[in-house]
Amino acid sequence: MGRSEEHVSLFLAHRAALVDYATPIVGSRDGAEDVVQEAFFRAQAAAAAQSPLSYLHRIVRNLALDVLRRRKLEAVHQSEHEAPFWTRPQSIRTPEQQSVFDDEARKAQRALAELPEQTRVAVEMHRFGGHRLEEVAARLGVSIATAHRLVRAGLTHVARRMAEGD
Repeated sequence: MGRSEEHVSLFLAHRAALVDYATPIVGSRDGAEDVVQEAFFRAQAAAAAQSPLSYLHRIVRNLALDVLRRRKLEAVHQSEHEAPFWTRPQSIRTPEQQSVFDDEARKAQRALAELPEQTRVAVEMHRFGGHRLEEVAARLGVSIATAHRLVRAGLTHVARRMAEGD
């Protein structure tokens, strides 16, 4: 039996255990299956190891942790692009809550009105209109970096004003 055939038989004999090993790390059996399959291909491509089963376990663990890191990074990236609370639709149930929300909305409106027109337009297009920075830049006749700075400066100003007391 050749080295490659030994790897295949080793993999097939321990596949279920490797999937069980990766499942709690990745959080799903489907994800674990993908990790184990990728580990098999990497183990096949790598040089012969002293202990192929240990090496295969190490590859599965590292790939599963890579999946976790990627998910965390994506979650952070996604949360950075979430709209501030005052731009999201609110489910208001009581008149008191509606009054507080209206006050906050007016405060945000006043803060937006204080911005220079170009900054205000950039914020409104990007946050309320859902336009990409490229579209904002094209509309305002500025670079994408400048459009980003305008949006960030506008949102910072609004956030600062929202945090201030009356």
